[in-house]
Amino acid sequence: MASYDVIVIGSGPGGYVSAIRCAQLGLKTACVEGRDTLGGTCLNVGCIPSKALLHASHQLHEAQHNFSKMGLIAEDPKVDWAKMQGYKTDVIDGNTKGIEFLFKKNKIDWLKGWGSIPAAGQVKVGDDIHQAKHIIIASGSEPSSLPGIAIDEKIVVTSTGALELNKIPSKLVVIGAGVIGLELGSVYARLGAEVEVIEFLDEITPGMDGEIQKTFLRILKKQGLMFTMGAAVQSVAVKKGKATVSYVKRKKGSQHEVEADVVLVATGRRPYVDGLGLDALGVTLTERSQIQTDAHYATSVPGIYAIGDAISGPMLAHKAEDEGMAVAEILAGQAGHVNYDVIPGVIYTHPEVATVGKTEEQLKEAGRAYKAGKFSFMGNGRAKANFAADGFVKILADAQTDRILGAHIIGPMAGDLIHEICVAMEFGAAAEDLARTCHAHPTYSEAVREAALACGDGAIHS
Repeated sequence: MASYDVIVIGSGPGGYVSAIRCAQLGLKTACVEGRDTLGGTCLNVGCIPSKALLHASHQLHEAQHNFSKMGLIAEDPKVDWAKMQGYKTDVIDGNTKGIEFLFKKNKIDWLKGWGSIPAAGQVKVGDDIHQAKHIIIASGSEPSSLPGIAIDEKIVVTSTGALELNKIPSKLVVIGAGVIGLELGSVYARLGAEVEVIEFLDEITPGMDGEIQKTFLRILKKQGLMFTMGAAVQSVAVKKGKATVSYVKRKKGSQHEVEADVVLVATGRRPYVDGLGLDALGVTLTERSQIQTDAHYATSVPGIYAIGDAISGPMLAHKAEDEGMAVAEILAGQAGHVNYDVIPGVIYTHPEVATVGKTEEQLKEAGRAYKAGKFSFMGNGRAKANFAADGFVKILADAQTDRILGAHIIGPMAGDLIHEICVAMEFGAAAEDLARTCHAHPTYSEAVREAALACGDGAIHS
């Protein structure tokens, strides 16, 4: 029976980062993982493989649509799906092996198997019970479905199955116009599939800035994706290798059906806490089956903590990582902290979408006086040269103090551009601070500066 200062359950972004930070701070640490590889959903069947396919399919799109404009003449590119899947697997392997190396470097024990907590201070893995002063639950989440839909991961799939289809479908129906559905829908649309997205609400990407939503929808339609909005899916029936999706238009009450080779159910995710033994321990859960924690990530049972998708807040890998580092620092006697007002969200379509802080809708609802500075990538020299001029940067600042309250970007490299605004917000910067900071020319980042200038006297290039 081994004894540790900390045992982390789960090796996803929250878990493995937390384990490494614990080890860095001198705590004897182990991490429980039942998969054959470390990295959790994100590295194995989520963020990383989806980005590999997004990158590959974007290169195909560039070859088909933009190469000839630059004088690059080549034969019509073809897709070798098996080879593309092999590339995706190589990317996964490189990342998961990297975490194994980091565990060895930091002297973290990998307890291989599925973990449960028979009592406070104990973690059971297989037949072995390990002692721990502190237990951190970083068990992540799993795809959620809808009533009347049976997932087989072949014809009716979650994101997991969508990443490893045997062939590119002729027709793909995506249920849910959130991040996962739009990213994977984009992949298969670029690869030649007819893609239809069915969404319950009247807008895509719920909760996002309204102007971004409208622009994003327009661009995706231009790329060939079809959208059926305000539709409640009733069932998905599979017969003779085909799926039939039945839905009702909410406003009219009319019944409809659509046939597809593959149906991707992208209706969100739910905490994965089954099998941990939380009920018997008396760990309090929320109404949404999330583990309830206090400001220091402590659960209702002393010595047990929880982070990431298993607790409340956005289900984002980087949010889990920050919480993992914070709880490690708290356990080491430091003041771990996460600023939840400055957590960016990114959609890795092309163009990318990135957001941080408040939306205009939220500011209006709160009755807060603000100003909006906006700049189109049409005015950015680098974007025009790279056929990436769709979209804009919008910065929201307090009307009196000029402090940055939020930012929303749709355009090239938006997921990277958002971070200078995150840093500015973390330090309480004003829009003028960004506007007076020299940005290299020609770069996409100049669009951020121009949006900041637009919060004042006006952008230069518009």
